[in-house]
Amino acid sequence: MRIVDTDNFAGDYPDEKFILGWVTEKQGKEIVEVINRVLNERGECSRYYKVVADDYQLQPGFQP
Repeated sequence: MRIVDTDNFAGDYPDEKFILGWVTEKQGKEIVEVINRVLNERGECSRYYKVVADDYQLQPGFQP
């Protein structure tokens, strides 16, 4: 499993990035729960972190 940084507003061009890989699903869920909670408490919620399968294809950012 891997952890992805993505757009919290479900936009068409989320500009995703892998931030951590090779974790178990349980580890990944625990990590993203903490990151998302801290960012939300600070009011920094334009980004969201989620756990995905190793073969997940990142969604690109906007390119004019």
